[in-house]
Amino acid sequence: MNKNVVTISPDAGLRDAIEMMHRYSIRHLPVVENDTMLGFVTESNLRQYLLTDMLNELTTSDVMIINPITVDSNASIDYAAKLIHEYKIGGLPVLEKRKLVGIITITDILGAFIELLGLLEESTRLDVLLNEKHGSIDDVLKLIRDMGSKIISVGVDTQSSRRRVYYIRLEKSEVGPIIEKIEQKGHKVLSMID
Repeated sequence: MNKNVVTISPDAGLRDAIEMMHRYSIRHLPVVENDTMLGFVTESNLRQYLLTDMLNELTTSDVMIINPITVDSNASIDYAAKLIHEYKIGGLPVLEKRKLVGIITITDILGAFIELLGLLEESTRLDVLLNEKHGSIDDVLKLIRDMGSKIISVGVDTQSSRRRVYYIRLEKSEVGPIIEKIEQKGHKVLSMID
């Protein structure tokens, strides 16, 4: 989460909110007074006021979302991601009691996902179709480790009940012998992506 959150007061004008969002390149603006979050102004809920004469008369408290979806600071990244997905929102205020301590956005979640999968490291991905008659994924992972390669992450395609494809991301290394050994064990390496 981003702990350096730009906030706005409830009596600030809408022009001020729009200017702040533009200046800081943000789309979510918590409305805070005395360290307590009162509401949430988003770029999308401000759009309806951009072409009205009321733009000069309204304050953030007039247009803010009063009970926005929020998350507790002790919640897992998984839970925050589920909330963002379920409610189709771009930002999630992070609270301790009613005090704003941060904000987590789709970009933050994507960054955590990229880090978790090791996508920014030099790596190779093997897509392995597991033949469970010839062993489990644990056997394949042990084989890879025994051959001296470091595993960064493992994913699985759960869309197909008959074909279980595992996506194994390895530290950059010579994978030819690894692929050969996996296939000797009865599994199929569908692709290798550098």
